[in-house]
Amino acid sequence: MDFFEAQDESRRNTKLLVIFFVLAVLSIVLLTNLLLFAVWQFSDTARMAQSPFSYSWETILTVSVVVVAFIGLGSLYRIWSLSGGGESVAGMMGGKLVVDHGGDLRLRRLLNVVEEMAIASGTPVPPVYILEDDAINAFAAGYSPGDAVIGITRGAIENLDRDQLQGVIAHEFSHILNGDMRLNIRLMGVLFGILMLAVIGRILLSPGRVYAIGGSRRNNGAGVAVLALGVGLVVIGFIGKFFGSVIKAGVSRQREFLADASAVQFTRNPQGIGGALMRIGGYPAGSVVDNPEAEELSHAFFSEGVTTMFTRVMATHPPLKQRIARINPDWDGSFITEPPPAPSTSEFGEGQVSAMAPQAGSGSIDTEAALASIGQPEAAQLQQARDVLGAIPAALADAAREAYSARAVVYLVLLDRDPLVSSRQQDHLQDAADVFVLARFRELLPLAAEITPEMRLPLLELAMPSLRQLSRDQYDRFLANVDALIRADNRIVLSEWALRKYLFHNLEAAFDRKRSTPRHDSLEEVASECAALLSMLSYSDGDAAVPAEVAFEAGRRELELDIALAQKSALQLSRLNDAVDTLADLRPLRKPKLLKACIATITADRVVAPVEKELVRAIADALDCPMPPIR
Repeated sequence: MDFFEAQDESRRNTKLLVIFFVLAVLSIVLLTNLLLFAVWQFSDTARMAQSPFSYSWETILTVSVVVVAFIGLGSLYRIWSLSGGGESVAGMMGGKLVVDHGGDLRLRRLLNVVEEMAIASGTPVPPVYILEDDAINAFAAGYSPGDAVIGITRGAIENLDRDQLQGVIAHEFSHILNGDMRLNIRLMGVLFGILMLAVIGRILLSPGRVYAIGGSRRNNGAGVAVLALGVGLVVIGFIGKFFGSVIKAGVSRQREFLADASAVQFTRNPQGIGGALMRIGGYPAGSVVDNPEAEELSHAFFSEGVTTMFTRVMATHPPLKQRIARINPDWDGSFITEPPPAPSTSEFGEGQVSAMAPQAGSGSIDTEAALASIGQPEAAQLQQARDVLGAIPAALADAAREAYSARAVVYLVLLDRDPLVSSRQQDHLQDAADVFVLARFRELLPLAAEITPEMRLPLLELAMPSLRQLSRDQYDRFLANVDALIRADNRIVLSEWALRKYLFHNLEAAFDRKRSTPRHDSLEEVASECAALLSMLSYSDGDAAVPAEVAFEAGRRELELDIALAQKSALQLSRLNDAVDTLADLRPLRKPKLLKACIATITADRVVAPVEKELVRAIADALDCPMPPIR
């Protein structure tokens, strides 16, 4: 299953979730009416003799509406409380944000692995949260890569070696890329409402409540009725919880097998994720997380995070031995009981410098390989990510990871090579940038000449966790400064638009909760937007050896649409921005053809500069199809 099929299946699973939820609600409505009927009829024997069947249709309707309202409000409340994405989930679990490693080599190893995985997969680097728990477990949470987080337990950090940790993180990145996170967080919101009746039942069963109603002999019958009603609602609530757990298990188990397989493909090291699972099996604390909220998040963990009475039916993950056997068919059945040795500084390649050199224009892009890598990066991309990270000056990489310096690094990336324009940009920052950001910018300014085109997107990716920690005022000021730097030469070239689009497409997910919603079933529905995108790409290379008409026709043939090249004077980047936002709402299975058309347009002259590869990746990201670095 490729990225686009996985995304499409995730959407279908969301529809199935709605169907199952509706069936569960109808069942709860029926059971609640039966409960109230029983309480009403049998709580007063005199009434039973006079009117044995006094439960009217009006009462049934009223009870049904009240039950649906409680469940609906409960679900809406939970969905609203989780609308902040991954950070909301991490906060719910009591996770602590890792700002920097602080000299802790285990944390440094963790952050390095996450950064490598993110750059290799073409996603922003997600913030990392630590759960202070001895169990070995992890999770990815969020609605999109732009608001995703990685949560990991202290037990995993201290009891996994680098290869095992890399396998776990690769597994979680599979969930980030394939739409599983979105489904997981929606499951949390929807199933929370089913438990609302159990909450009401527990309130009714509180000693003070029962005594207040039935404290006197005259009201003794009312007290018994309240007690029976409370017990019944608790039972119905737990029946709902049971079926909710079955739904989670049905949705989650197969996705776990797919994520395991993706992790092996990503790292080309079955012993990594396989070793992590074997370490869980041989570790006394296992993977069960000691947190009252763990049950709600159980389907999102790397390994079974809670214990259940009906493990075979309600377990959200396949059995540990079954997962290991699929990864390593020759496994002898033994587990790893010994903890790994402590990391040393030699693991991080102290003093080593990557030999990666800037790339000249190459003949073409392997379109099929580029598309196949979306959502399914391989070991080659992982090595390329390490090379890119190794080539970035250490001072720049460290600055991108810190809140004030991250903004300074972005400003540095946007600094123009023309001294006159650069001076104009610096004058603007002098007046508009925060004092501490400006100071860091000036300190880093001598490194501006070392930023090659291949480093620009990775630097933005590295800066994302820090940029997501900005206050709203800081974010708004940062956005205004980025726009001002881009417009300093009174024009916006496509490469500048691409960097801006990448940056704010992902930040908007965290700050404005802006997310695409697939609603266009065919390319014909968005033909005008396709024409605008391909027209802009056709004019993007002023030094191209072929006319814009030829480049446009190369892309149009891939789309098989009846569209025409727009006049250059009629094109504006604001129009391109709107077009890409609309195209992001295409159904997942329609996007590969669009990306092929974009690549065909750019490569029509058979010369692909690094900035054009950067442009392709920025467009793919804006379409919610994160593309790994193009070789």
